Amino acid sequence: MKINNITAVVTGGASGLGLASAKRLLAGGANVVIADLPTSKGAEVAQELGKSVRFVAADVVSEPQMQAVFDAAEAMGKPLRAVIHCAGRGGALRVLDKEGRPGALEQYEAVVRVNLIGSFNVLRLGAARMAKTEPVDGERGVVVMTASVAAFEGQIGQIPYASSKAGIVGMTIVAARDLSSRLIRVCTVAPGIFDTPLLGRLAEPIRAGLAASVPHPARLGQPDEFAALAVHIVENAMLNGETIRLDGAIRMAAR
Repeated sequence: MKINNITAVVTGGASGLGLASAKRLLAGGANVVIADLPTSKGAEVAQELGKSVRFVAADVVSEPQMQAVFDAAEAMGKPLRAVIHCAGRGGALRVLDKEGRPGALEQYEAVVRVNLIGSFNVLRLGAARMAKTEPVDGERGVVVMTASVAAFEGQIGQIPYASSKAGIVGMTIVAARDLSSRLIRVCTVAPGIFDTPLLGRLAEPIRAGLAASVPHPARLGQPDEFAALAVHIVENAMLNGETIRLDGAIRMAAR
């Protein structure tokens, strides 16, 4: 899939992995719609990135709001061919707390709702729009979702995050097979420890310890490295149904 004549939607596009992906797409000649929360810097980012970018405030679990995102994409003049879905959230939770009380079900549901249900919402709505386009070189579009190495080696306290990301991994091959008749590909990237705004809030000694835990290269991943892979997935027609770890060979310890 050539990206120089397409429109792409990037969720979580106001910062971190999503912003890097939006910049890569723009550099390749695509139009981009950034979807992010109203409290994000999405409007400022879109203005800075130029006339080929639109920002639409949206929560990924809202059907009406995400429909508005895809409406904006279809209005940009180039066909919608790619969705890079980076939006998500964390949230620490133990199965039992220190006093032996059960972990809060509402907290678990909140993380799963954004990360897993939000992913399916973006996937299904984006695929419905792509399915209406004319095929180009044997395909209509690509959806790239974001999981995490926590899907495979979740740490203590990560149970809602890890299980929601594992759900995305499980969704990937099924969605790819389901959408093959529509000529739409689906892949997922599972990043390791990346230098995102979330990690930016940590003290430098903690950041250095995290970087040193990566076998090689022994550093934090850069958002542009995620973006390079996400865009390559869009461009490489044989990548389908796959979850790709992007982690410097890290395997997370229990704590």
